[in-house]
Amino acid sequence: MTGMTAAHSPLASSPSAASASSSDGPRLGLRERKKIKTREAIRTATYALIEEQGYDATTIDQIADRAEVSPSTVFRYFPTKEDIVLTDEYDALLLEEIRQRPPAEPWPDTIRQVLRRAVQLGVEEDARITRLRTHLMVQVPAVRSRMMESMSVTGRMLCQAIAERTGRDPDGLEVRVYAMSLVGGLMEASLYWAERGHQDDFAGLVDRALDVLEHGLPGENR
Repeated sequence: MTGMTAAHSPLASSPSAASASSSDGPRLGLRERKKIKTREAIRTATYALIEEQGYDATTIDQIADRAEVSPSTVFRYFPTKEDIVLTDEYDALLLEEIRQRPPAEPWPDTIRQVLRRAVQLGVEEDARITRLRTHLMVQVPAVRSRMMESMSVTGRMLCQAIAERTGRDPDGLEVRVYAMSLVGGLMEASLYWAERGHQDDFAGLVDRALDVLEHGLPGENR
């Protein structure tokens, strides 16, 4: 997820994303399944090459060759090499999970439950790739810069989900501020986790980030 969790921003992509779409909602058509399969092949090739030789040494031509597609196909799916690292199939799934939560559930509870699920998908089911992605976010300026650019896209998607759930205007200032605060908080939790060698419990860090958004700084005078 580009910005929501990285962690998928922060979360890693997985073939399970395609199957989840078919089980949790309308079954994907053949064309869309082929697109997801191609994106997965490109990502898998990219991660393998980065692990073998490093980020800077990995080229689009090498990625295309390893994924058995043309360089133009890589660029058709991912405008930049950074996008291959940062994007995944989870944003739409997470937004759909928000929509499926009980209507009367308080919004802070909804977002906490959905993000716990996101952490489970990204960290517990594909820990190696999630750690690689967050490591690159810290170590590679181009990846971190692209992540900052992509945050606004994820923030807008989240604004729409919040608006649907709360009846607020998705372009309202309060909704936009909250959505971008959430995206930024999750990004910082991901960076914090990677900067400390992934030693902390990432789910716990996400909970701490949500606590700050919900209650303010610990010990803050009110």
